[in-house]
Amino acid sequence: MPVAIITGASKGLGRALAEALAARGWDLVLDARGAEVLKEAAQALAGHGTRVVALPGDVTDAGHRAGLVAAAWELGGVDLLVSNASALGAEPLVRLDELPPAGLRRALEVNVVAALGLVQEALPLLRESAAGAVVVVSSDAGAEAYETWGGYGASKAALDQLAAVLAVEEPGLRVWAVDPGDMATGLYAAAVPDDDDPRPAPESVVPAFLRLLDERPTSGRYGAPALVEGR
Repeated sequence: MPVAIITGASKGLGRALAEALAARGWDLVLDARGAEVLKEAAQALAGHGTRVVALPGDVTDAGHRAGLVAAAWELGGVDLLVSNASALGAEPLVRLDELPPAGLRRALEVNVVAALGLVQEALPLLRESAAGAVVVVSSDAGAEAYETWGGYGASKAALDQLAAVLAVEEPGLRVWAVDPGDMATGLYAAAVPDDDDPRPAPESVVPAFLRLLDERPTSGRYGAPALVEGR
């Protein structure tokens, strides 16, 4: 069975994607900071009959990242790495003149530095895979200027650039940066708690990620809504 590592997998988009992959027979290594919620998610996913390893921890911890890759190696390797774990930098979001430097550092550490660190750890196994792929979850805040989204958006713009360069340096892999669009997630609720407008469930954009895995288009940046509409 193919093996995927998914960070931020206890809820939201990470949990929804893990569910879809488990239903397809993928073995999974899952990460999240909340041990109990992650354990519950892993138990539910194991109901599909696949192997699921849940490792709670912080992706900024190099030892934790090494543990995720070691667990995947035990399952047979790494065919897909999904960097979904994200930090906002401030909750709720604030304008740049109020953004704490420590918050910006946290966003960069989680969204950029840890994502690259995990790729570096997994690269030997990804290169051995017949269909190795890296997915980084981006945001339109990384491409557009939205008030209060500056720190988070800067981190996602940096992540997009890392993904683009990785694709050039590793032509044997597929490297996709995916902007999932608006979703009803805990991250968005923490970012803008006063915004109660209805938003799509994370499950609604999962077909976009599955389409990338099925069709394996060239490496690049993709918008999930366009991928879903194009099916």
